[in-house]
Amino acid sequence: MDGTLMQRPDQPAMLAALERLVATESPSSDKTRCDACADEIAKLFQQRLGVAPIRHRRPDAGDHLEIRIGEGSGPVVLLCHHDTVWPEGTLGRLPFHVQGDRVTGPGSYDMKAGIVEAAFALEHARPRRPVVVLSTSDEEIGSASSRALIEETARQAVAVLVLEPAVTGGAIKTARKGIADFVLEVDGRAAHAGVEPEKGVSAIEELAHQVLALKGLARPALGTTINVGVVGGGTRPNVVAAHARAEIDVRFARASEAERVVAAIQGLQPNLEGARLRISGGIDRPPMERSPGVIRLAQLAQRLATDVGFTLSEMSTGGASDGNFTAAMGVPTLDGLGPDGGGAHADSEHLLVESWLQRTQLLRLLIEAL
Repeated sequence: MDGTLMQRPDQPAMLAALERLVATESPSSDKTRCDACADEIAKLFQQRLGVAPIRHRRPDAGDHLEIRIGEGSGPVVLLCHHDTVWPEGTLGRLPFHVQGDRVTGPGSYDMKAGIVEAAFALEHARPRRPVVVLSTSDEEIGSASSRALIEETARQAVAVLVLEPAVTGGAIKTARKGIADFVLEVDGRAAHAGVEPEKGVSAIEELAHQVLALKGLARPALGTTINVGVVGGGTRPNVVAAHARAEIDVRFARASEAERVVAAIQGLQPNLEGARLRISGGIDRPPMERSPGVIRLAQLAQRLATDVGFTLSEMSTGGASDGNFTAAMGVPTLDGLGPDGGGAHADSEHLLVESWLQRTQLLRLLIEAL
């Protein structure tokens, strides 16, 4: 492989670009700040590639950016997001900082480094087909305003490369669990707990039965887990509870398991006479399954990583991303192509610079090979 192809990315320029993005704080729920970050991303791609992004303006969320390089059908899609979980002002106590191979700062690892990686990988790439970069503003809160854009962009794609950070240790992600969220509300009948408890129907007692039934739906061996993470109900110890509520998180590795569990939850019936159940919610993200197309894409990435000079492993993870949407459409999707590091959503968030540079080279080779 010739020296030009393996040219090392411009580390100082990448770090400077990342610092600008991290300095532009962008909590998902703050449209003004997400739009300001989108402005910085637009400047970055204009500067590095000479391409003006298409701006998908949203009244209900931050704007989404689309960068198109080349014409024709069958694009390679690079999937990013510029929103973060961090509230405004976090930068004051967790400033952007570079020390040796380690970069810290809110949103640096998850996933503003991936956006910078895309720009610098494309700067010297010679793709054989069109490339579309999407950077959305609401991934951390469920992608309600961007899902349709993501799916429409990916519909004709030959591959989707998701620049979410790697698994700690550097592995790419070839499978992700899907997510469903439900709220279970129980209506009972209030009564005096000491004088006439027999006239009451305890919503809390009914909820206890339902929590046990929900736990019985889990199939850990198949990757299906159910967590009743929030419960509440009642008013006073001496009142039979008239109302109770639970919030439920369901994770599943297979679409068939999603269908089974969703049907079971939606079909729950009360145990106590006089109790009534109200169930809302459903699937937020389908699973990203390790399909033959995903396997072939991972194997290609592993061969190209060897050319760059490192070994690339693969893993599955219980967390979800926008790659779940594209994989469920049958489009070969590879996730975790951003840098190695750790501490996503935590004060310890950081990325490793050498890994970031290597993966920028890998991304360029992947784009050119597809």
